Amino acid sequence: MEIVHLDVIPLSHTLPEGEGVGDARGFGRERATTLLRAETDTGRVGWGETFVPGRIAKATIEELFRDDVVGMDPFDVESLADRSYTDPYHFGESVFVQSAVSALDVACWDIIGQEVGRPIHRLLGGRKRETLTPYASTMYFTEADRDIAEPIERAVEEGFTAAKIKIGNGVEDDVRRVRTAREILGDDATLMVDVNGNYRPEQAVRTATAIAEYDIGWMEEPVPPENLSGYRELKRSVDIPIAAGEAHYGRFEFKRLIDDRLVDIVQPNLARCGGLSEARTIAKLATTENVGVRPHIWNSAVGLAAAVQFAASVSDYPHTRNVPDPMVVEFDRSENPLREELLEDPFDPTGGVLDVPQGPGLGIEVDEEAVERYRVE
Repeated sequence: MEIVHLDVIPLSHTLPEGEGVGDARGFGRERATTLLRAETDTGRVGWGETFVPGRIAKATIEELFRDDVVGMDPFDVESLADRSYTDPYHFGESVFVQSAVSALDVACWDIIGQEVGRPIHRLLGGRKRETLTPYASTMYFTEADRDIAEPIERAVEEGFTAAKIKIGNGVEDDVRRVRTAREILGDDATLMVDVNGNYRPEQAVRTATAIAEYDIGWMEEPVPPENLSGYRELKRSVDIPIAAGEAHYGRFEFKRLIDDRLVDIVQPNLARCGGLSEARTIAKLATTENVGVRPHIWNSAVGLAAAVQFAASVSDYPHTRNVPDPMVVEFDRSENPLREELLEDPFDPTGGVLDVPQGPGLGIEVDEEAVERYRVE
């Protein structure tokens, strides 16, 4: 079996004027990503996702990978990540290279799973896992003036027992948002916060100190991803667990976070970090050093499926049943048809439980007509 065709598919959906959502850094109205469809000479089709603009993804794959991947046996998938650091030399830690590898890698694993009749999380060495705990990623900053309580109230109505909210607009506003979320969620729910790198270390310390009383599960990207010294300073100064990784690429960047104890939780995005092969390496590095692993998800349904399969494979080490620490997966609650409409059977996080697909590969059936509706060139 070998790959005979690659199709790079840019997708986009634009929200109405005035309906942008975002974080402390600003608003956006476009939801965009790029899918990869890989087909073998036996008729198998595998799907992957790269979270970079379509033209860049297409150029990167065409220039650096197509000649090697077309004609490749999908079972050679793990050679892609290694090859990305050596050929082309000097480009391996580039965001565009690792993002392109992500799509190719996930598509190959999807094909492998179909060929052997097993879901990816079992191929990655995880025990059989039927469900995960979703958390609502919500309370975004919005272009329109909206009640900040409404999205949390909706999450509770939908049955979520965990949520992550956006902060990063100053201590006073951060406390207001966290207090509102905690009051609505209740004391038993898990609450995380996301700064999206909008603070300097001293600002992040002030907010962390002010919100600590609300029992925060983690503080995500309190400083910019490149500010490693800032992460080091925060780890010395705050008690809230620190999480990062959505803007880090490849095993070597994550190894720096882990080896230097800059974070308590790493968050690889399966459409950016190098794919499932690289995410498995990152998870092994993290669990070896007793650092938590929780995937970041801001993707289409394909990237979500990859993240769910990966999350289901991650070791519980060092926990036993006597230390409940369920694997939680991010579920964005903003409008996104690229997540809701691309699958014949979309993921449903309501009720506080997310089913892990048990079918072969990613365990999903992509609606190719829906893909074409949102395809852009």
